[in-house]
Amino acid sequence: MHTDLIFTGGPVLTPAGRTATAVAVTGDRITAVGHDEVLDLAGPRTEVVDLAGRLLLPGFQDAHVHPVPAGLELSQCDLTGTRTAEETVAAIRAYAKAHPDQEWITGGGWSMEAFEGGTPTKELLDAVVPDRPVYLPNRDHHGAWANSRALRLAGIDRDTPDPADGRIDRDAAGDPSGTLQEGAMQLVGRLTPPVTPADRLAALLYAQRHLHALGITAWQDALVGDFLGMDDPSQAYLTAARDGSLTARVVGALWWDRERGAEQIPELVERRASSSHGRFRAGSVKLMLDGVPETGTAALLDPYLDKCGCATANRGTSFIDAGQLPKYVTELDSLGFQCHFHALGDRAVRDALDAIEAAREANGPSDTRPHLAHLQVVHPDDVARFARLDATANIQPLWAAHEPQMDQLTIPFLGSERAGWQYPFRALLRSGARLAAGSDWPVSSPDPLQGIHVAVNRLTPDSDDAPVFLPGERISLAEALTAYTAGSAHVNHLDDTGRVEAGALADLVVLDRDPFDGPPEAIAETRVALTYVGGEGVYAAQEA
Repeated sequence: MHTDLIFTGGPVLTPAGRTATAVAVTGDRITAVGHDEVLDLAGPRTEVVDLAGRLLLPGFQDAHVHPVPAGLELSQCDLTGTRTAEETVAAIRAYAKAHPDQEWITGGGWSMEAFEGGTPTKELLDAVVPDRPVYLPNRDHHGAWANSRALRLAGIDRDTPDPADGRIDRDAAGDPSGTLQEGAMQLVGRLTPPVTPADRLAALLYAQRHLHALGITAWQDALVGDFLGMDDPSQAYLTAARDGSLTARVVGALWWDRERGAEQIPELVERRASSSHGRFRAGSVKLMLDGVPETGTAALLDPYLDKCGCATANRGTSFIDAGQLPKYVTELDSLGFQCHFHALGDRAVRDALDAIEAAREANGPSDTRPHLAHLQVVHPDDVARFARLDATANIQPLWAAHEPQMDQLTIPFLGSERAGWQYPFRALLRSGARLAAGSDWPVSSPDPLQGIHVAVNRLTPDSDDAPVFLPGERISLAEALTAYTAGSAHVNHLDDTGRVEAGALADLVVLDRDPFDGPPEAIAETRVALTYVGGEGVYAAQEA
């Protein structure tokens, strides 16, 4: 029997390394891996792809991403490319001028480091959009910027109390200054015009095309539910899964409502059953334990420092009661749910590991494959617990570098000792932990090759004279690629993917070169040439 597709003439990354030069695909599966003998399987209708020295590897998988909000944001006032306050305000002015009929100006993606203290004022927005409400989440989506009109519509004034899970930033006189943190975002966000189902589906398909162009064949959507004004994307996934337009393999992480407790678990069981079809499966639960250090909301074991280096009274925010978390996780684990934790601060990381340990003790070993995302600050005492508890470290490598948000808004408030505990990729691997990798897009670029560059170099691709960020935590190119392929496939329970070997699904990527042949500092120059899901081409670069 002849094969449908053959790749030949270049290095193939297998679990054993670059040990092959040819791969055959029949139907949706890899049927042979080897060298010139694979060509004997070709028939008159076999498509032969000449690798021409380019690397063939498993498709990338993003273990923590938000494609639908990303797609929506790109269709609105997209600020992800702005770097200074002037650029940001100019982009908002231009968008408002180009869309005079829009009732609200929405979108987002602005950089905190562009503004003093990471908190722009309402007056900056009032100067360019005085006549309509403006609501723009920042790049990390843990805070939002609103103008005076939006604040008035929400009834927010100096007497408005902070919600239990958020903060209204205020000026020296006590009046709202224009930024809303965490749960306070919803005070304005709930008033924005609703997004239609057609809008969400279009955003998903736009995002899918973009992710395929970056070599991503599968992902875990890290927030399937309603949260801070972001609409539930599950119906968009189900529509695309049913009509065949969902070409990626997707796991949905069902949102754990942090205002409720264990009484929501039966609803999650029902949603798992009703929100799974074809290539979309909602088998994970997202538990958001804390915020982010730039706003002082990541949960820390010891207090944040102030600008003078003195301890404050603030240890961040725990969104889910740490005393109840082990009970919740134990029950979810017993029902076969994977737990997907948002944990940036060392206290949040420890709370998550404690909860997993309680589940292991109560339920015994399981195949639920819990994972902790972000892991900005990990106490050294907790590093070895990942391997012992079989908890995967879900890393977002692009953040592990010196850049303004790190240097101006994070390190000074952590202090030198804790700053040295950030993003401990090498320490986790050395302890035996498994790494998965993701982007958190639209928080940061979804391009795996950019993330791999930072994981290997601990420098951003555009670094000029920046020092290497904690050089002892650099990992190798092979280790970084494994995190983005086999590691993420593991947390996604996609055991037939993430590797190039006979019998595996033919989710494959061809790069435009072999990055192993170049210097580490050139990894980010690599581009994707071809992407396949189940043996079907879903992306081809024009020059490919």
